Parts: sequence; C-alpha cells; structure tokens
Amino acid sequence: MHEPVSLDDKFATFTEQWAPRIVARYEGHEVRIARLEGEFGWHSHDHDELFLILRGELDIELRERTVTLREGELFVVPRETEHRPVARKGEVRALLLDPAESPNTGNNETATRAVEA
Repeated sequence: MHEPVSLDDKFATFTEQWAPRIVARYEGHEVRIARLEGEFGWHSHDHDELFLILRGELDIELRERTVTLREGELFVVPRETEHRPVARKGEVRALLLDPAESPNTGNNETATRAVEA
C-alpha cells in the first residue's frame, strides 16, 4: 500500500552531494531527490530528465544557453542534450524524475547509482 512521503524527512537521512535517493517509483520511473552544491560534469542521457527545485537556485548549463531554476520551478532537459547542473549559491534541494535504473551521468561506468532513501 502506498503512503505519503515526507521529503524533508527523506532529506534528513543523508548529506552527500550529487548522490540521488529514490523516494518513489512511478510508471517505470524513479522519483529521486538530491542535494546539489558546486558543479557537476558535462553529460547527456538517452532519455528526458526532469529537475524540480525544492530549495535554492540551480543553473543548468546547456551548450547554447544557461537555464536558471529557482524554488518551485522545473525544467526538462531533452534527451541526448549535453548539460551541466551548477549550484553556485549554496546547496540546492532538487527532485528528479528519471527512468528506473538510469545512471545520473548518462554513463554506467561513471555514475553514482540512486539508492533507496
């Protein structure tokens, strides 16, 4: 049976940066949360990737422009689009939606695997 998920409680269980935690599963996707600070490397995925900012401000650098997301805003990075998330103003709390088992770097060899929160 499904139960409500407290994102604040889930965030309280970890401090690692750029290490996604799975908080729910939906139609073959994982709903993940992550703490983000500093910059992540350039990468792409073979699927769309949704970022929803819960706290803070995140720049998503694309090769042709930068998208700035603030609390309550979301952005979908289209599949196969190179991007680099950068949290320049301190820690960001984000909710991510990705297909189940997908690597956060787009590459199984360099990825941090999402684990259950």
